[in-house]
Amino acid sequence: MKIEGKRTRFGRTTEVDEKHGEKLDMSGMSLDSVPNPSINLGLVTKLDLSNNNLESIPESLTARLLNMVVLDVHSNQLKSLPNSIGCLSKLKVLDVSGNLLESFPKTFENCRALEELYANFNKLTKLPDTIGFELINIRRLSVNSNKLSELPFSTSHLTALRSLDARLNCLTSLPDGLENLTALETLNVSQNFRYLRTLPLAVGLLGSLKEMDISYNYIKELPPSIGCLTKLEKLNAEGNPLTSPPRDVMEQSIPVIREYLAARINETGTESKTKGSSWFGRLVKCTTFNSRMAPNNPRIRHSYDGLLKSHYRSIDGLTSPRHFGLGMLSPHRLFFSPKRESPRKSASL
Repeated sequence: MKIEGKRTRFGRTTEVDEKHGEKLDMSGMSLDSVPNPSINLGLVTKLDLSNNNLESIPESLTARLLNMVVLDVHSNQLKSLPNSIGCLSKLKVLDVSGNLLESFPKTFENCRALEELYANFNKLTKLPDTIGFELINIRRLSVNSNKLSELPFSTSHLTALRSLDARLNCLTSLPDGLENLTALETLNVSQNFRYLRTLPLAVGLLGSLKEMDISYNYIKELPPSIGCLTKLEKLNAEGNPLTSPPRDVMEQSIPVIREYLAARINETGTESKTKGSSWFGRLVKCTTFNSRMAPNNPRIRHSYDGLLKSHYRSIDGLTSPRHFGLGMLSPHRLFFSPKRESPRKSASL
């Protein structure tokens, strides 16, 4: 049973749901401090304190919100979050956007049920180092418009992450191990301007990626591995001094851009083999890298000289490290069947 229109001592309306708990709305009331509610906070599952003038949230208040699922405190003047936020073991959605936060408390890592974090328009200079080790259920991470120079290494352990928005920061790079984000569908690292100059090769291993916005950075070359992103539907790279792919390719459709980059994978892989680099072996998880990637576009067909379509070997099923070490997967081994010596010749040796 759901009862709407219950009046509180604050003159605001709450919704009481006997099955799902109580929703308390104190948004837009020009509050300078949080009054002591007359209701049982243990029943509250959603608390909206947004669009006020709050500079802090009482520790005692947060500690009593034991069944809190959604906490919205966006558009206030908060400089810090209470340490007792770690008591919110059922918290799934947290919106702290539009405040003055510079960091999260250490106890924040105890909010292990968290699925969505919105921390846009703050003064964050870093995220918790353990965010990817402790908050493993996060599906949406939005930290745009802050002062982040990097994302913690543990970000690459957020295997449930579907959307990452880190635009309008000062990012100089993306974390190692990005290929672990197998569920990621949307990546936005635009408008980091002169700070972000390269993308990791591992971005091409984000097999679920559908949308990528890298506009207005200082990227000169897209990793050839992006050619493996067969689910990619939207790519925004404007505002970068790109030389590869050239402008005439970038002005065409996503499939054409993918073909161009896929054609460069073999070229780069051959160069890496010559230089002793093993980055090409990391692409073994790209299960689309097989005969279907031979180009149909005559403009870039020349990039496949010497690699006829019939020579390609699918590497599906070779992704398990128990079968192959990365050092064994050179471009030659990936594409060509090894020559077998005749028994007669072997016997003569």
